[in-house]
Amino acid sequence: MIHLRGAKALRIAAIAATSGLALLAGVTSAAAETTVKWLHLEANPAYVAIWRKIADEYQVKHPGTKIEMQFLANEAFKAKLPTLLQSKDAPDLFYSWGGGVLKQQQQTGTLLDLTKAMDAKDGAWKKSYNQAAIKGLTFDGKVSAVPYQMGTVSFFYNKALFAKAGVDADAIKTWDDYLAAVKKIKAAGIVPIAGGGGEKWPIHFYWSYLVMRDGGQQVFSDAKNGKGKGFNDPAVIKAGEQLAELGKLDPFQPGYLGATWPQTLGVFGDGKAAMILSFETTVATQRVNSGDGKGLADDNIGRFAFPAVTGGAGAPTDTLGGLNGWAVTKKAPPETLDFLAYLTSAENERTIAQAGLIIPVADGAQDGIKSPLMRGAADQLAHSTWHQNFFDQDLGPSVGRVVNDISVGIASGQISPKDGAQQVQDAFEQDQL
Repeated sequence: MIHLRGAKALRIAAIAATSGLALLAGVTSAAAETTVKWLHLEANPAYVAIWRKIADEYQVKHPGTKIEMQFLANEAFKAKLPTLLQSKDAPDLFYSWGGGVLKQQQQTGTLLDLTKAMDAKDGAWKKSYNQAAIKGLTFDGKVSAVPYQMGTVSFFYNKALFAKAGVDADAIKTWDDYLAAVKKIKAAGIVPIAGGGGEKWPIHFYWSYLVMRDGGQQVFSDAKNGKGKGFNDPAVIKAGEQLAELGKLDPFQPGYLGATWPQTLGVFGDGKAAMILSFETTVATQRVNSGDGKGLADDNIGRFAFPAVTGGAGAPTDTLGGLNGWAVTKKAPPETLDFLAYLTSAENERTIAQAGLIIPVADGAQDGIKSPLMRGAADQLAHSTWHQNFFDQDLGPSVGRVVNDISVGIASGQISPKDGAQQVQDAFEQDQL
């Protein structure tokens, strides 16, 4: 059982006070049972089990509150959430990737402004998180979601397959090195990369990272602010050309254009591809999606950062990844905030981190990271010179969909790099109208 004490109890009391609740730490009113509807998209049962345990512990402490967990698969979540938020069945809290999608949700008026609650009692609740996370989830001075985790995308590889192909992962420093490694792995009769083209967004990691490496922060900042040549910048087109060059090597598993992300993780976990460009949680997720449920042994998995581009303006220490949180809808019962403070407390974030599932943002929870690969991702984030949220999230849903579409189109040879850049620019300009 996890107990509320000291500063944490004061924080909960502050949330109660600013939300007009009759709630203090560990105290509920005698009113009828309140249900808090929690919508997530986590398919890993081990992960959900930890969340459920935390929710059950909360319910024991707060017998007047029931936490109801609801699930939608990733793509269904993206497709149905906008309509769901406007309906009577809207969740009380839901998962968010942050960025332009979250900002747009805020602008529609469906989200609760969390600023007042977080600023209460000298900002005790707000100060309990990594402040970069708070900043990244704040738009127009309003805190739009409760921080949950930060993450970065990097390459994970099968050490045994790399050894069989005679490839040294430590020697992959540049994009040219990476392409040479792909060729060498393929020549050894091994599929180089597990790719998830069916859902499209996994392929956008390649295009986005190459844009970052070629153009640097200034090019991307100018493009998303309508300055200069926008997404028609030469660096953006060059990134597309480099992705096209990779695609011509036919590096992905057969049928990758129809593969879902769980299937892609399974390809890697079953040892049917040498590497995958994926999240910091890959060690856990490849296991659960593998055919035998065991996947690759932890000590058979290595990790390396997305390589530098020779002559590019971006730094190899620039990172692409998520800043994830929990958004609250305006009609949510006030108990929702109480539960969120509990869920994202240092104690509970430490528990989730110990399972190798997150890089926590709650101060004091970082010592829960036990996995060496997860620790490597956390250290990379700690030294990041520019951490960029996923392009498809940062640019908003309309432009983001085009980014994902053209990434797959370029990689598969169906769209030219120049046409892809123009399509993103057209979508951006249309979105500004």
